[in-house]
Amino acid sequence: MRPEILNRYFASASALKGIGAKVEKTLAGLVRPQSGEPGAADLSARLVDLLFHLPAGVIDRRNRPAINQLPQSGIITIEAQIGQHKAPPGHNRRVPYRVDVFDDTGSLPLVFFHSHGPYLERLLPEGETRFISGKIEWYGGTPQIVHPDHILTADQFADMPLLEPVYPLTAGVSGKILGKAIRQILADVPQLPEWQDAAWIAARKLPSFQAALATLHNPADADDLEPDSPARQRLAYDELLANQLALALVRRHMKRASGRALKGDGDRRRQIVDTLPFSLTDSQQLAVSEITADMSSPDRMLRLLQGDVGSGKTIIGLLAMAAAAEAGTQSALMVPTDILARQHIASIQPLARAAGLKAAILTGREKGQSRQQLLEELSSGQIDILIGTHALFQAGVSFADLGLVIIDEQHRFGVHQRLALQSKSRRPADLLVMTATPIPRTLALTAYGDMDITRLIGKPAGRKPVETRVMPLEKLDQIVDALERAVSQGKRAYWVCPLVEESDFIDKTAAEARFRTLLGRFGNKVGLVHGRMKGPEKDAVMAQFKNGELSILVSTTVIEVGVDVPEASIMIIENAERFGLAQLHQLRGRVGRGTDASSCVLVYDGVLGEIAAARLKIMRETEDGFIIAEQDLKLRGSGEVLGTRQSGVASFRLADLGRHGDLLQAARDDAKLILETDPNLTGARSQALRILLYMFERDDAIRLLSAG
Repeated sequence: MRPEILNRYFASASALKGIGAKVEKTLAGLVRPQSGEPGAADLSARLVDLLFHLPAGVIDRRNRPAINQLPQSGIITIEAQIGQHKAPPGHNRRVPYRVDVFDDTGSLPLVFFHSHGPYLERLLPEGETRFISGKIEWYGGTPQIVHPDHILTADQFADMPLLEPVYPLTAGVSGKILGKAIRQILADVPQLPEWQDAAWIAARKLPSFQAALATLHNPADADDLEPDSPARQRLAYDELLANQLALALVRRHMKRASGRALKGDGDRRRQIVDTLPFSLTDSQQLAVSEITADMSSPDRMLRLLQGDVGSGKTIIGLLAMAAAAEAGTQSALMVPTDILARQHIASIQPLARAAGLKAAILTGREKGQSRQQLLEELSSGQIDILIGTHALFQAGVSFADLGLVIIDEQHRFGVHQRLALQSKSRRPADLLVMTATPIPRTLALTAYGDMDITRLIGKPAGRKPVETRVMPLEKLDQIVDALERAVSQGKRAYWVCPLVEESDFIDKTAAEARFRTLLGRFGNKVGLVHGRMKGPEKDAVMAQFKNGELSILVSTTVIEVGVDVPEASIMIIENAERFGLAQLHQLRGRVGRGTDASSCVLVYDGVLGEIAAARLKIMRETEDGFIIAEQDLKLRGSGEVLGTRQSGVASFRLADLGRHGDLLQAARDDAKLILETDPNLTGARSQALRILLYMFERDDAIRLLSAG
């Protein structure tokens, strides 16, 4: 149960003055975090959502000149007497309504288009004094204010902040409505007990939780909104501590769920390694030893394996599954797409067979009698390794004894899906999460803080660097000419089409258009794959490309992860400025996998914006995915880098991981110390920490405390 003191914070915003049901629904879409869970869009806006919706900047209304000293531009606030109203002729709506205002030094007109006369007469009564704030404009050498932002009496002006916060807005919600609502909340919500360590607060000179919120919503200076201001640091640390404390509780709970020692004799692993056409790198050998040590321990394994594109994670996953089979248990490998599942079964099955292991695939495409037979073999223990998509954790899929769960590209799955697959095990299964998306250290701590982390450094022997060039779309003819020369020499190329928006249909249209233009030049040497094709169609085209029947594969980003055609040595990415750094890096990783020198051409359209130019520069300068990931975090923010809007991974509203990395480490250390000194959170500070967890909606962690 949420503590009673927080009930007011979590009340609906519709209870506020000036916020009706319609505005509240619009507000919910703006201020409530979108989890990507079904039905999330129907949730209401709560008071806490408005409090955590921080201003993006301020409008400074402190400039109060006399009328004869007006600047050439900018926001001004004047105290003036209302003069004559000049209504437009009734038949001419294009002529504006004007109201003259004056002070001791001069006069200027206020200009209103399409305005209602009686309303303006009430707002600006002739002969009375008003405070008027807005943007100064000069028209024909005369100053004027068009549609002032504020027209206030002396009493109203006394309550108006001269530094006005500017909020991110949406259609149907004005800054005035939002600011008024937030001021109501700040005056009304109860004070909360201090959950932070007193020595930490004193050393950092941090305000209280409520004082920090008040400062950010009523800044005394633009610097108050900066990430390193005391108010922002305070709230960022609150959010990060809630995150780290919750993850520490989850980790403790999962470790307590007694694991079992999966010890093998190493025979199956040796057979697989002997079959490989290459030797494992030092980094791969270290990763295998860390994983198998975890598996042979009676504690449950919870490990994240991070590897850059092409660093050889799949073979490590296979060796872990072989170790599970040596111990007499089964393994499940879950991947996000059908293409990736089929890619994995194609590479894993021959190696597994060489070691006497049976590997099978289960996706939505396995149906009828063959599916039924597979499920029977799985439940009877004949299948050692099952590879598949979400279909792995559907009803009716039953393992004889699931000992190891591997999740590939974890950031594409929600936490609930991860737990659903683990529930297929009669006893807590060991868990290995693999990702080819290098994750910045700060993000890894916040998204996977409950796990041990192994990083694969470097690439397998023989991998060549990829030469990356950046070219404008105007040079498309030159690019196609160069491609023709390469194809005539037997080379193969990917041509990735722009991600227009989150729409398979529009992406498909862009890919089809490029396919048609290349078809005219290259004929039947060009193939097309996109997200709206049926699985068997996609497989057929991919097979043609892999075996050399096709020289050019035009595609949308369906080839981003897992597609492995070592003979492909050219990657052309059209409208590269529309892609994030991590995605560009993933796409580039599809080439440079064979013996040929490889190249990547990033094609941009129009004038590059500052961030897009920075992205393409980074791509040109480095192939190191971990450096790219850190830069991506700085350029885009944490919400985008992990794809959290789709995955259910918590994103942050108050903390900026690009700027608050030092606070994250401190929060991690603090959470560890808290649980070491007060494991059940029963002490004086811990009662307040429970309120912190509820405030940041880490209720699941509280339930784990109750479960013991």
